Amino acid sequence: MDSYTFLIEAEDAGMRIDKFISDRLPDYSRSFIQKLIKENNLTVNNSEIKSNYKLKARDEINIVIPEPKELDIVAEDIPLDIVYEDKDVILVNKPQGMVVHPAPGHYTGTLVNAIMYHCKDDLSGINGVMRPGIVHRIDKDTSGVLIICKNDKAHESIAKQLKDHTITRKYNAIVYNNLKEDEGKINAPIGRHPVNRKQMAVNPINGKEAITHYRVLERINQYTYVELQLETGRTHQIRVHMTSINHPLLGDPVYGPKSDRFKLKGQALHARVLGFVHPTTNEYMEFEAPLPNYFTGLLKKLRNM
Repeated sequence: MDSYTFLIEAEDAGMRIDKFISDRLPDYSRSFIQKLIKENNLTVNNSEIKSNYKLKARDEINIVIPEPKELDIVAEDIPLDIVYEDKDVILVNKPQGMVVHPAPGHYTGTLVNAIMYHCKDDLSGINGVMRPGIVHRIDKDTSGVLIICKNDKAHESIAKQLKDHTITRKYNAIVYNNLKEDEGKINAPIGRHPVNRKQMAVNPINGKEAITHYRVLERINQYTYVELQLETGRTHQIRVHMTSINHPLLGDPVYGPKSDRFKLKGQALHARVLGFVHPTTNEYMEFEAPLPNYFTGLLKKLRNM
């Protein structure tokens, strides 16, 4: 069971509470936040409120997320952009806005629901009924390629490669401000944020090793278009690392500026390249997911500013 506490600053006064919370806990839907309020799992100053409550400065919000129930996850006929598939693995180009696996507030419409329909019973069971075949994930608002395993042998092989940092994972992103160096490395441990437990942060005391390599592709006005390569794979690693060096991702609702002039639906981050050693053939394979329309449209808009 997770719990969170927020203390409201003057600049957030007047905002609806359900909007405020869904912005800061993007893995939970707004309808789920409203359900928490209705069931008194979300209180303000230890008092019950309604979903349309307007925040006041110095309000203290307390949230308790109940343990998720083990549900029968339903297979759904949702179109998939399949990059590659064989008897061991399937690589999918996930669209921005799709949740990878079921979680509170998102039990349908996830990649897992779609994969279960497509693969039937051919999915690894190592990560349980909520995450069949899932060996790694990307955030809801991050688009791009990820690998799903169809059997336990494949799952164990890919999981070991992830642990050994031998899988190639390259991302394209647009960040605020101009990076001074053309390329570089961020080596900063990442752990839970000391106050907001839903967020991650650079944490030298309790964090785990985290390394991100970056390379400038283009400097566009006050923004930078970059390629980022993960050496490790911590939760929100790219988003936390880039914010830590004063280059948050454009459109990031959690780690970036609160206002976004482009009104994006999430961070401008695309998992473009995924390379791995195939679990059966032992051959290295590399696949690429082209930039989605939202990303190319944003680049065009920035260049025309």
